[in-house]
Amino acid sequence: MPATDDDLDETRGRNSKVNRLIETYELRGLGGELERLWTADESENRKSLRELATLFNRRLVQSAMEDVRMQSLDGEAENICRLLTDEHVASADRTRTRRRLERDGVDVDALEADFVSYQSIRTYLTTYRDASYTKNAESTNSVKETVQRLRSRITEVTESKLSRLAKRGELLPGDFRVIVDIRAVCENCGTQTGVIALIDDGGCDCQE
Repeated sequence: MPATDDDLDETRGRNSKVNRLIETYELRGLGGELERLWTADESENRKSLRELATLFNRRLVQSAMEDVRMQSLDGEAENICRLLTDEHVASADRTRTRRRLERDGVDVDALEADFVSYQSIRTYLTTYRDASYTKNAESTNSVKETVQRLRSRITEVTESKLSRLAKRGELLPGDFRVIVDIRAVCENCGTQTGVIALIDDGGCDCQE
């Protein structure tokens, strides 16, 4: 979701859009939940800022539906939020969803204007709740050590196999140096990054 005027206002020091919406929609406890999910360890199902923005927008949809006493099935608010926000949703499906909400009394234009971006969530957590996320150094170091050991092991085994092939005459003699490059490809933007560098950077830049 692109940055909105509200997102820009927050960077200028005005009231947090997220904080305002929590009060307007009476989403008590959601601020603390967002902070816990963002600052949790990876092993505790930590959520990214984008995931938290999606969670927040779903709560807005659920609250808007409850305000007009709109009957819904389990998980329907989540699906409606997806239909309204996912750019890959067919326009006909989005239109049908909007019309259904409007028939039941939901002000869809106002609801969509209230949807937040991950930038808004980040501003709310870091500026208004003074929260911060620190990576588990022991965990990341352990992963890096494992990757480095595997890379060294693959290099050692490959060099040994090449040497044996050369001795049996199945490979032309010569000096070979094996280079093992373990890289990760971001499925969102296609960027390739060395795994160790990816861990040090805390992820791909496009996911900030």
